[in-house]
Amino acid sequence: MTVVRLLEIVNFRTIKKLRWLPGPGVNCLVGPGDSGKSTILDAIDLCLGARRSLSFTDADFHGIDFDQPIRISVTLGALDDPLKNIDAYGDFLVGFNAVTGTVEAEPGAGLETALTLQLTVQSDLEPEWTLVSPRAQAAGRTRNLSWADRTRIAPARLGAAGDTHLTWRRGSVLSKITEGKADTSSELTRLAREIRDAFDQKELKELEGSLKLVTAAAGEMGVPVGAAVQALIDAGSISFTGGSISLHDESGIPLRSLGLGSSRLLIAALQRKAADKATTFLIDELEYGLEPHRIIRLLGALGAKEEVPPMQVFATSHSPTTVTELSAHQLHIVRHKDHEHTVTRASDAGDVQGTIRAHAHALLATSIVVCEGGSEIGLMRGLDQHFTGTGELSLAAFGATLVNGNGDETFSRANALQSLGYRVAILRDSDKPAPVAAEAAFLAGGGQVFAWGGGRALEQELFSALSDASVAQLLELAVEAKDRALIDAHIKTISNSSTSLIVLETDALINGFDAASRTLLGNAAARFGWLKTITTMETAGRTIVGPSYAAANASLTSVMDGVLDWVEDGSR
Repeated sequence: MTVVRLLEIVNFRTIKKLRWLPGPGVNCLVGPGDSGKSTILDAIDLCLGARRSLSFTDADFHGIDFDQPIRISVTLGALDDPLKNIDAYGDFLVGFNAVTGTVEAEPGAGLETALTLQLTVQSDLEPEWTLVSPRAQAAGRTRNLSWADRTRIAPARLGAAGDTHLTWRRGSVLSKITEGKADTSSELTRLAREIRDAFDQKELKELEGSLKLVTAAAGEMGVPVGAAVQALIDAGSISFTGGSISLHDESGIPLRSLGLGSSRLLIAALQRKAADKATTFLIDELEYGLEPHRIIRLLGALGAKEEVPPMQVFATSHSPTTVTELSAHQLHIVRHKDHEHTVTRASDAGDVQGTIRAHAHALLATSIVVCEGGSEIGLMRGLDQHFTGTGELSLAAFGATLVNGNGDETFSRANALQSLGYRVAILRDSDKPAPVAAEAAFLAGGGQVFAWGGGRALEQELFSALSDASVAQLLELAVEAKDRALIDAHIKTISNSSTSLIVLETDALINGFDAASRTLLGNAAARFGWLKTITTMETAGRTIVGPSYAAANASLTSVMDGVLDWVEDGSR
């Protein structure tokens, strides 16, 4: 089974430079939109596809800089005997070092025998495919793969529509299964002749007058047409190809009329059957047209759960279901930084499988805010809804997502996501000290920490920083969420029975909430979890904190502004 060991891309569309070592089985490319995932699939397809010509435009050059050629190189391993033929490819065989991921000038001990195929496009827009190796270059030798070999290794591709794979069209999965032996040309020619012979011009009465006129005109001009011209089907106009034969169900209904999801599942299953003949499979938007349970079935058909991969798959996905179902070594994160694209295998970051499955949506974002708990997530969501309602762009518009740090796990989760190449910030309370080593590692990796000052938890910050009217609303929300008697009991516990809910409310009506009352309420809210759920704090953020944001103390707004500015910076 021929396998792509190394892919290198230079100056192709959104990618200025990329070097990637894919795995032998499922390679699912994930990451934010416009990160270059589909471009990577296109590069593999264009380089390895069995095409005699391609159409390129200036827009295919990175930054439309057509003075810098496009170069796409694919190094192939696990070569079959024809590709290792010394007479045909001897000078072009190279050695691939699986440990270092490098290509050596020639095969040798500890190296895998490999071939590197390169597609080059210069400013004249003419594509050129060549095998490349230092030895051949030194000898001044150039050649391409033979057409038979190119056809054999050409990848199958499943895009938004896969109708062609349900026919015996050239390059389809069905044609791979039959190894090109489905020679239907003679039978199709016979059918074309039968159709021509069965055509009865007598049934087309409206043609009679025209035929007489043509016969008369031909006679006047001395054109030899015989006694009368006829309206028959032109033999040359009936054209059947392999694509004219397609799969139908038992009722004769073409399978191309299946629903999108069903046809994709069937094509994936056929690709599995043809794995020994079509070893590379490209899938755009793996989840397209599929419900979550059918995504799982598709991944199973592709061999995602098998120890020995049946074929090499390159896919793109924006589905959390896909991320959750695949193992870390099958997920490859595409990032773009400093004019260079990188593809990072998730497993290279260490033991991150738990983090990935708990926060699959995070792998599809541009920026990640790890919130210490549900309260911070709720506040961020509520403020986002409020500001969006005033015309501001949402967190989602900036490509940001929120992750629950689950208290003490905040820094470990943030470090795991950061190690995968993501841009990560932390929003946390300061009532407990941060783990020194974990915080140092996070900051050294470029992360940012936003925390309330004065050793306060979020609830303490809100009751301290908001206006009297907003504090009254927070207290009312807590009563609705918990029960008035319970809130009263909590206040009595915190104050050692020196005050009560009704006393605080009465004093607030006359004098507002003084510093001591605010501290007491904040302590009670933090200790007993008055607003701890995401839903409750989301309501607080949307209906209380957001509308009174401009009047709040800087101790609250400076932290939140810092987080929001950080999110916005990530989209630039």
